[in-house]
Amino acid sequence: MMGVRAGRRLLQTDGMADMADHSSDHSDASDDSDVSDLATVLGLHPLLPLAWSAASEAARVLRDERPAAISTAAKSSPTDTVTEMDTRAERLLIARLLGERPADGLLGEEGGERPGTSGVRWVVDPLDGTVSYLYGLPTWGVSVAAEEGGLPTVGVVITPVFDEGYLAVAGRGAWHVRGGRASRLRIGDLSDLSMALVATGFGYQPDQRRRQAEVLRTLLPEVRDLRRSGSAVIDFCWLARGRLDAYYEAGLNAWDLAAGALIAREAGAVVRGLDCDDYSRGVMVASRPGIAEALRHALLQSGA
Repeated sequence: MMGVRAGRRLLQTDGMADMADHSSDHSDASDDSDVSDLATVLGLHPLLPLAWSAASEAARVLRDERPAAISTAAKSSPTDTVTEMDTRAERLLIARLLGERPADGLLGEEGGERPGTSGVRWVVDPLDGTVSYLYGLPTWGVSVAAEEGGLPTVGVVITPVFDEGYLAVAGRGAWHVRGGRASRLRIGDLSDLSMALVATGFGYQPDQRRRQAEVLRTLLPEVRDLRRSGSAVIDFCWLARGRLDAYYEAGLNAWDLAAGALIAREAGAVVRGLDCDDYSRGVMVASRPGIAEALRHALLQSGA
């Protein structure tokens, strides 16, 4: 598997292995005052340490215990797959989260919804980017969010092949984590849509893909370029990190949105629906603030 066994650094449940910064990283800069130790940031919310440790454990299992041959099953179409590792990681997350907090509810991509009585609901995607994982590509991650009163208050995304993590607390900010260091994410601005690097994703049904291809044909001349990672949570986090300028996609589910959208919003991105403020309906559009309206107009003009 590309990038999984080579140069392995084990994830820890209380932190992540250190990794040298990429010289080509175009992320938005943080000054020294924006860097904290991970333990301090995890203390910002009582649910955050559990979310971090559970997501880190699932990510480590997915990365380090990937079998040579993976069994798969089809979901909504032959190209929409679930692997044995998706279900294994979700079982692990359920055991960790509800084992410590049995009164909480939980919504998972592979296991459906479990009601709770505490007012807290966990929303988990045990392996976002299953096709990338299946093909040995590095663009996949584990996503864990906690909702209180129906709203996400804590979000964690671990991208283990990159030895990176992201976390956010509603109203308190978002951070990029490498090793024991947590760097505050503050998205920079951009005013020219033609200079924007835009990510998107595609559905699994052929007719939907044909419509999405037409949108791309119209949008591409209006932006700098397009990217497709295959993972919604990575696209949200890379927007927050400054590795993308915008991200849009139709048909996202609660587990795609809960942690990633919170991280992007807390970093300063505008996250909304194409034709309303509710980004959980229809087409979700996330971007740097200065291009939000221009991108929305371009997508409407393209028939998104």
